Amino acid sequence: MSVEAVTAEVNIHLRARARDRDLIDSAAEIVGANRSQFMLQSALNEARNVLMDRTEIAVDSRSFHDILARLDKEPSPDEIAGMRRLLGIRPGWDRG
Repeated sequence: MSVEAVTAEVNIHLRARARDRDLIDSAAEIVGANRSQFMLQSALNEARNVLMDRTEIAVDSRSFHDILARLDKEPSPDEIAGMRRLLGIRPGWDRG
């Protein structure tokens, strides 16, 4: 887990059971972070996953079938090169 040195702007408070805190502390120690760093990074990762999983695109039936046909089609060499290029770009939330 990479931990960036940044100044926090707000406080986030929560209550937990002692055994949950101990579990979090153990995991944080393994990755070389303190409890706050570990909890914030874990919460941010989960928040991103939830938001990405909840993205919906509404289209009509014809557009839907067109999308399926494009997905089933073999990519061209240019499309493969483009996908490789995109895979090398860091996501916006991961940029400093």
